Amino acid sequence: MLNKTNNDLQQLIRDSILKYLKNKEIDFVSIPVIMLTTPKNPAHGHLSTNIALQLSAIISDAPSNIAQFIVQEIEKKKPGIFDKIEVASPGFINFYFKNDVLYNILPEIITKKSQFGHSNIGQGEKVLVEFVSVNPTGPLHIGHGKCAVVGDSLSKILKAAGYEVSTEYYINDHGKQIDILGESVLVRYRQLLGEDIEFPANGYQGNYIVDLAKEIMNEYQEQFKGKNDQDTIHFFKDYAQQRILKDIKEDLFSFGVQFDNWFSEQSLYTENKVHPVIERLKKEGFVYLNKGALWFKSTDFGDEKDRVVIRKDGEATYFASDIAYHDDKYKRGFNILIDIWGADHHGYINRMKAAIQALGYAKDSFQVLLVQFVTLLQGGKAVGMSTRGGQFITLKDLLKEVGKDVARYFFLMYSHDSHTEFDLDIAKSQSMDNPVFYIQYAYARICSIIEKGRSKNIILIDQKKEQIDLKLLDKKEELELIKKMAYFKEVIERSALQRKPYLIASYLYELASLFHKYYTEYKVISEDRELSEARLYLIYAVKIVLENALTLLGIQAPEKM
Repeated sequence: MLNKTNNDLQQLIRDSILKYLKNKEIDFVSIPVIMLTTPKNPAHGHLSTNIALQLSAIISDAPSNIAQFIVQEIEKKKPGIFDKIEVASPGFINFYFKNDVLYNILPEIITKKSQFGHSNIGQGEKVLVEFVSVNPTGPLHIGHGKCAVVGDSLSKILKAAGYEVSTEYYINDHGKQIDILGESVLVRYRQLLGEDIEFPANGYQGNYIVDLAKEIMNEYQEQFKGKNDQDTIHFFKDYAQQRILKDIKEDLFSFGVQFDNWFSEQSLYTENKVHPVIERLKKEGFVYLNKGALWFKSTDFGDEKDRVVIRKDGEATYFASDIAYHDDKYKRGFNILIDIWGADHHGYINRMKAAIQALGYAKDSFQVLLVQFVTLLQGGKAVGMSTRGGQFITLKDLLKEVGKDVARYFFLMYSHDSHTEFDLDIAKSQSMDNPVFYIQYAYARICSIIEKGRSKNIILIDQKKEQIDLKLLDKKEELELIKKMAYFKEVIERSALQRKPYLIASYLYELASLFHKYYTEYKVISEDRELSEARLYLIYAVKIVLENALTLLGIQAPEKM
């Protein structure tokens, strides 16, 4: 709730548990993480914890007994900050703060500003978040956009929760798909020069392939006419993937997504990192020869079948590259790997988890977020798309239609593992029906009110709490706003621990809604100067929290609209 009060309460609970364990002569119990959550029903208090329920699963005592002991200990030590503390069946502890404690949140917000809500729960953890990682064989489509914003926002949230975070894009620039890309562009180039040759059945379609061929023709004219040798194929392959990768980087930059590192799959081979990892697995007894190919015993770790890592012709599989790549991640010092994949990759998880364990790393240190598909709606009807066939909605097209902020929020409105219906009509509307407009308008409205206060010489928003009578903020809507802001740190922590950025998006909308409701009910600036000062102080705090939450989602906080 209040950052300091929240931390103090967690420590009080922990101290009470230690005393309980000592009284019961129980040793060697690892105390679970003490999570304080805000109940959905206000009647259940300002904060609640289920720690007694968690402990009862470890030790042989009823959760209600453990909860009662904790409550008694806290009431002895901190009698002045709670209206009451209740134990609710089967063992929840509900805390009800006095209003004076709630008011302390406002100066804390105003003092900490952009750091308000940040915590250190991830301290000591070094995380690598890998996302997008699309083959450089075509433009980014809207599904890639959802993966991009989930990864980018999650990385920001993890940093705010105290984790050391790096972001990475894995460039799939080795293998058959790149060969097919080069061949597709070469054939289109030769067709443009009038050659009657058939387009490969598995080639990449779409105008972007023709555009690449035209670029090469404009620059090199007929230099490659009639050619199909290895040097020519290599040139077209390299030109096409580099050009597409450049476009991918530009599109991501326009979307507000930048990576700390771009890692080339090809580098795993040029630096000889793939075969040594397979040899390592072989020495450990996890690889065997069958019908000329090398197989990894992924079934030893729960996978449905064993997987080929080296084909009969001696070529490493894509899976072998992935094993070496993830081994390299650990060798760079990361102890938590988070991969963000499209939902169609769900069948790949078990084999990767098997490889992680076979290499000697903890199974839980490798985490995959599966991002569900996106359907674009216009006029209430779905707009279809596919990649190899060349019919898709590119991320660039979407950004031209709705802009970066709207696109990012719409992708984050719901959990990444649920299907997104992206309604273009709502996204393009400049009305309160558009959630991005609704949130940003709350921020801009607060900025306007603060300016109005300055024009009336009420500029006390940076003064100490003691100079403003916060007890004047006694309306239900005012206390609801304060409680909502006090909850911000918890939302960041939950979002980080659960790897769910949508929790911040939901929180943002709820806070903006509380503000709009408050604004329609009460005048912030009135003839009562003391009341105006208190209310300006309140909405200034709301402004800070709105901006902090928007920043975590990579969305702008406009002062005017």
